[in-house]
Amino acid sequence: MKRLEPNLVLAASTVLALALLISTAALFGAPGGAVKYPIIALICVVAFVIGNGMMAARMGRVSPPMISLENPATALFAGGFPVVVMLFAVIPLIWSGHDYGLLIIIASVMAGVTVESALKARRA
Repeated sequence: MKRLEPNLVLAASTVLALALLISTAALFGAPGGAVKYPIIALICVVAFVIGNGMMAARMGRVSPPMISLENPATALFAGGFPVVVMLFAVIPLIWSGHDYGLLIIIASVMAGVTVESALKARRA
């Protein structure tokens, strides 16, 4: 069995935490979030991955994936992304009844960073 790529595991865990945030925001947030929040999240993740890739190519910038096998400390720092998104998912449980669109956008950009890192690691 092949070893799992750590950047792919990071992206999967962050997207799973984003799904948890979307579900808690839709259940405990303002009415209408069940349709609005998944659409916002999908648009933001896709726009970040495509837009950041285009800007990096235009600027001639080459950045490595978030988790590097040469430096194991990068896994520790990158592991903070899904933890922060999971902490975001707790906020609708504490302060219910509000619109959490900005929180979804911030978490979607964080998920986009990890998805882009997984794509970079796959290409390398």
